[in-house]
Amino acid sequence: MNYFSTRDKSLKFSFKDIFLRGLAPDGGLFLPSEIKKYNQNEIQNLGKLSYSELATEIIFNFCKKDIERIKLKSLIEKAYDNFNNKEVVELKKIGNINLLELYHGPTLAFKDIAMQVIGNMYDYLQVANKKKVNIIVATSGDTGSAAISALNDRKNINVFVLHPHNKISNIQRKIMTTIGSNNIYNIAVKGSFDDCQKIVKDMFNENEFREKINMSGVNSINWARIICQIVYYFYTVLKFNNKKMNFSVPTGNFGDIYAGYIAKKMGLNINKLIIATNENDILQRVINTGEYKPDQVKTSFSPSMDIQVASNFERLLFNIVGEDDKRVSLLMQDLSSKGFFKLSKEEQEIIKKDFCAEKINNKDTLSLIEETNSKLNFILDPHTATAVGAAKKINDLSNTIVLGTAHPYKFLDTIKIATGQEVEKPIQLSQIQDKKEKFDIIENSNSEVKSYILSKIQ
Repeated sequence: MNYFSTRDKSLKFSFKDIFLRGLAPDGGLFLPSEIKKYNQNEIQNLGKLSYSELATEIIFNFCKKDIERIKLKSLIEKAYDNFNNKEVVELKKIGNINLLELYHGPTLAFKDIAMQVIGNMYDYLQVANKKKVNIIVATSGDTGSAAISALNDRKNINVFVLHPHNKISNIQRKIMTTIGSNNIYNIAVKGSFDDCQKIVKDMFNENEFREKINMSGVNSINWARIICQIVYYFYTVLKFNNKKMNFSVPTGNFGDIYAGYIAKKMGLNINKLIIATNENDILQRVINTGEYKPDQVKTSFSPSMDIQVASNFERLLFNIVGEDDKRVSLLMQDLSSKGFFKLSKEEQEIIKKDFCAEKINNKDTLSLIEETNSKLNFILDPHTATAVGAAKKINDLSNTIVLGTAHPYKFLDTIKIATGQEVEKPIQLSQIQDKKEKFDIIENSNSEVKSYILSKIQ
């Protein structure tokens, strides 16, 4: 299998190539030349597998030329050894809500499910064997801590994590800034997540700088993140005996829900993928109006979704325009030069076949947390609350799976506002309050971030 760019189908890269690069050389995102389609008998047989076995089966489809199946199975099992749940994820019935908890990993967020595997892939693929690799990550709160946990103390690897200063929760920040060793650098950028993400993307697109520092990335633009997240869609639908289900997904950068779209393309029985968004509702607007136009980022109670430039949407764009790479390039040029692009009515309708979108504002987020706690004695984190709210709006809860993306403890202040209660501290974070934080505050500037990175690696 080869990989190409959403903006140039003629490119041919191996899985190992795209794993290290993250972003295509033309600024596009990588996609595989083929996607395996399972028939219904094959899917039923997948239901007999454990989570790790299922992960091996699904992920192997995308990396079989670079990772032997038996080695892949081993690194996946090792990745999930330190999860609190033997089956990695946990499906719960909360009242009439089907909740899939994805936060049983070391940093209490769904990002651990992919990142722990990716950390082991770095070792297996030996991408840092002869030359030190510098991994640059932008985070809206959870990706950074998951990357640090997965890559902490890895030989010949440095990790630079950019987060928006004062725009993530205190616990999210403390997890990142207290667990890193000497190969971890936390950068608080005076801007939004979109600013952090733009700095990282610009660095990937600067060939001289990227090659000089041997740069790599583990944001959701890295295809390895997507393929690890496909697994829990399969796992969950199979728990419902392959019944056709909707998924309601808290959505910021579009990577998690795009994994569901790929699962559907692989033959999984998925009906609608519900984009649950907060007041940063660019994805709802593009589905309803066809116009993709980033606005000013609004601060919300679900900070990991405070994003106006949903990078992975470009992958869906490639699919809905008939895999026309030239059309994707033109639309992305419009976004860069005009600040927006416009989809045709036909393209909007194609999106609506698989997706719908619902916006949950700050007030409703708090209400959903309070109501779920008072009626069902269960505390939702604010991101999961938006997904519950979106699922309720489509009025099909019995056939909908809500993705629970983070532990509520990570958002103590919001939970206190909503419920008046404290959240019991999970064992993973028992020592966090006593540890010293380590991060540097930097201006929202590509050149200043690059200078900082160079000063640390030279």
